[in-house]
Amino acid sequence: MKFEIVGRIESPETFATGNAIREIKRLRRAYGKGRWRKRKGIAEVRFDDGSTRRAEIHWYEASGIGKKELKIKRFLD
Repeated sequence: MKFEIVGRIESPETFATGNAIREIKRLRRAYGKGRWRKRKGIAEVRFDDGSTRRAEIHWYEASGIGKKELKIKRFLD
């Protein structure tokens, strides 16, 4: 499901860092070393068909690398 975030991500929160992330080896292999964090927040998302919904988003993030692998965990509306 392809989507884009419309506006800002509200209430961003880190809930795992470093070795607490199960996918840490894969992330480092794919994107490089960094201070990896698994984060979540709430955002308005727009889909390919033009519809928008409010959703909880999860992603991986590292300094100097940025946000990677954004995914929708659940819809809030």
